[in-house]
Amino acid sequence: MTRATTAVLVLEDGRVFHGTPYGAEGETFGEMVFNTGMTGYQETLTDPSYHRQIVAMTSPHIGNTGVNDEDPESSRIWVAGYVVREPARVPSSWRARRSLDEELRAQGVVGIAMPGTRALTRHLRERGAMRAGIFTGPAAPVEELVDRVRSSPEMAGADLAREVSTPEPYVVPAHGTKRFTVAALDLGIKAMTPYRMAERGCEVHVLPADSTAEEILAVDPDGVFLSNGPGDPATTGYAVEALTGVLAARRPVFGICFGNQILGRALGLPTYKLRYGHRGVNQPVQDRRTGKVDISAHNHGFAVQAPLSGPFETPYGRAEVSHVNLNDDCVEGLRLLDYPAFSVQYHPEAAAGPHDAAGLFDEFCALMAGATAKGGERA
Repeated sequence: MTRATTAVLVLEDGRVFHGTPYGAEGETFGEMVFNTGMTGYQETLTDPSYHRQIVAMTSPHIGNTGVNDEDPESSRIWVAGYVVREPARVPSSWRARRSLDEELRAQGVVGIAMPGTRALTRHLRERGAMRAGIFTGPAAPVEELVDRVRSSPEMAGADLAREVSTPEPYVVPAHGTKRFTVAALDLGIKAMTPYRMAERGCEVHVLPADSTAEEILAVDPDGVFLSNGPGDPATTGYAVEALTGVLAARRPVFGICFGNQILGRALGLPTYKLRYGHRGVNQPVQDRRTGKVDISAHNHGFAVQAPLSGPFETPYGRAEVSHVNLNDDCVEGLRLLDYPAFSVQYHPEAAAGPHDAAGLFDEFCALMAGATAKGGERA
């Protein structure tokens, strides 16, 4: 079969970019976003939070280290499509098992290599994230392709967590001596997250996204973790309802990324769609209690709207915005002051780095230790 020689990326506002096929051939649709990370492309591709998104990498060289079998964050590639500037001709790493192009083709991920990734990024920063399509082979009229892109689903209003979540519960054992039992609600969890908790002596019970509060508490957890994930948090009422039951039981709670948005909605706060989102490994986030700034890994297109000026009231007592993004003052963390619960909008597990925020897992363990000391040991 002859490989196609042309590919086009079509945005819903009519902007068109030309290039060559990369990965599988065919067509694909999704929300067009960009990732500013200079490393970690394999972790990006396999992050369930990128479900139904076409991801453009701003780093000019992609695929240099090929693909291995140790670094994936899940069992498959989740991105809807992939846009790169200059793919590596030959991968160079002792860990590589195959090229990135081969992996994309094997998993049916349609991509495009094109010289205009900088222009694309600037366009999205000015116009915002939008729907797009990648088409390889003989192109139909642009007007027809734009119409097809505009008829594809939008990210706002999309309930995607249940599409990427585990269908059945599973357990990640603690490394060494078990200290805590954690129930982790899988809204799109990355493999490194339960691993980071297991390193700290946590036995992690990973549960489906639509698990009820009763099912979560049936694990008899010392703490409950809410994972990252894709889609619009306003559609995930089942997770918000489950969390309210967990909060009523006063079990320690830690949420990241999508989990931060779920905690926010459980506190009665609204969420909203960011213009183009935060995606990459270079976001400066400040802890408002200490003034310390962490460089952090992000992947989110929605955020929580909350008062930045001091504590505010919630159904669970007082809360505060604990972290802010220094680029745009976006809410990057929430903390309840009268309940054992906190969350951040970024990724402290950060496979491929940075690791500035890894101590948040230690904070979660300290919260669980404190709750156990107050409430006594549970069977």
